[in-house]
Parts: sequence; C-alpha cells; structure tokens
Amino acid sequence: MSMMKEFKEFAMKGNVVDLAIGVIIGGAFGAIVKSLIDDVITPLLLKPMLDEAHLNNIADLKYGAVKYGSFLSSVITFILVAFVLFLIIKGMNSMKKNDEAAPTEPSSTDKLLMEIRDSLKK
Repeated sequence: MSMMKEFKEFAMKGNVVDLAIGVIIGGAFGAIVKSLIDDVITPLLLKPMLDEAHLNNIADLKYGAVKYGSFLSSVITFILVAFVLFLIIKGMNSMKKNDEAAPTEPSSTDKLLMEIRDSLKK
C-alpha cells in the first residue's frame, strides 16, 4: 500500500475530521471570547480600575516591571470559556437524559416465555 493511500485513509477517518473541526471551531470561539473580554467586559466592568491607573487596555496593567494585565485577561478568558463549555455539556447531558426512553413493556413473546419460565420453576 502506498504511503499516500495510507495517509488518505488516516486523514479521512471520522475521528481525525471531527478533531480538525473541533480545533477550528475552538479557535474561532477563542477569538470571540477574547473580543468579548477586551471589547465588552473590560470597558464595562474594569473601566474604573483602568481609569484610576490611566490605562486604556487591561493588557497594559503592570506592577513595577511585571506586566500582569495580559495574564489577568487570559485568566478571565479561560474562566469564561470553561463556563460556556460547562453550560454546553450540561445542556447536552440533559438532552441525552430526555432522549432515553422509559423501559418498554415486554412483548407478548417475552411475556409468554416468562410465564413458561415461571411455571418450570414451580
């Protein structure tokens, strides 16, 4: 088997394609969350602190030579991403629970076999 054919089989497996789609969507989601932090949350919630420090961006926060603003921004981003993923997984799990059907009543054949089994036990 040629190397190209083996690579094609590997690359077209469902798991590899699913992973690639997940990485692409994750990157796009990360960009959305970063924009949410930098453009919405920081100006609304952290504005007083930034004004006090005479800064426009959270990434510019520093204490002496230590720039901790970008780290703080990354921590906030991580917490938001983790929370959103938690909500997504929680929703998926609740949908799975709703999809599980209640145990069905045994068929007439099963009932007959159970009666035969019970009478043989006696």
